[in-house]
This record gives sequence, C-alpha cells and structure tokens, in this order.
Amino acid sequence: MVDSEAASAATTVGAIAREVEEFVAEGGWQQPPQLFALVPTAELLAQQPELADSLDPDAELTPVAQDSLPNDDLAEALATIAWPDLVRGCALAQEIIVLPPDVEDELPDVDDSTGVSATDVERLKQAAAGHPRRTEARLVAAVLRDGPAACVMRLRGVHPQGEDDSEPGEEIVEHPELAPNLVDALRATLLP
Repeated sequence: MVDSEAASAATTVGAIAREVEEFVAEGGWQQPPQLFALVPTAELLAQQPELADSLDPDAELTPVAQDSLPNDDLAEALATIAWPDLVRGCALAQEIIVLPPDVEDELPDVDDSTGVSATDVERLKQAAAGHPRRTEARLVAAVLRDGPAACVMRLRGVHPQGEDDSEPGEEIVEHPELAPNLVDALRATLLP
C-alpha cells in the first residue's frame, strides 16, 4: 500500500470505528457484543437502492449490523465467522471492564503455562467486576481486509481532567492498539 493510500485507509477505518461507537452508544449501556460488516457503500446502494435516503453516498464504506453473537465465548464465536469477498472489513463493539494497571497484583493468580481455563476467566471477570477502581467501557475495534485497524473506547463514569467532579461523565480514547488480541481475532475472520 502506498503511503497516501495507507493514510487514507487509516482515516477511513478510524472514522468507521467512531461511527459504530456512536451508533451503539445511542442504545445506551448494558448491550451485548455487536458485529458489523464493512461494505462498499456504492455496492450496497447498487444492490439496495431503497437505502439511498439513509446512507451517505460519499462514504467509502458503510457498517452493516449483523445478527446477534452468541452469549457465550466471544473468541469462539469469532473463530466461526468467515466473510464473503464483498465485505472489506468488520467491526465489533463490546462492553468491558477496565482496571488501572497497578491493580494487577490484586487479581486472582492464573497459571498461564497450562492455558487459561474457563474457570480462571470467570474468576478474573468476577474480580474485575467487583473491584472498587473498575471503569465500565465500550470498546469498538474495526479492521480492514489487508489494511489498518482502529480502536475507540468510551469510558463510563469518569471525571475528565479539569472538569467538575460532581457529575461523572464519559471519556473517549482512540488508539489502533487498544485491543491487539481483538484486532487479531477480527482480522482472522477476514482471511480467505
């Protein structure tokens, strides 16, 4: 990819990650994970011209919500997904718990040498959910087939610096490497 094409693709996938996060945010909190196919807008409009009034015809790609993901293991669910050639990328929105790095020692021990068991995962989830310094967040990761990735995270109930502490707000964080394992799992769904 030429540098200008790579920069354009990075801008596109970043805008899509923000668009997906804003769309999901309209539904509030306590939502299940949501998966989106990223399809060329022109091809979508050619196949479904009735969508012309609801889509931006100038957008290169349009996120299309998919059927609900199973409520069990997200990694397992993603491992079963394969996209047709029309799909140029995908995005996933999920709610997570974020802990400060300095609380890692307070979490239950896990023996990585034998692999992390379902019991270990459940214990870690419970410990994180009950930790007094936890922050609820919505994470969106978006990837393009043979292209860049973008991640956007909305932190819930935080006090942005310099703002009044009386009412918690929300903070948006963007960085392509916020969730490298999730990005890798999404990229795997796009492999031939």
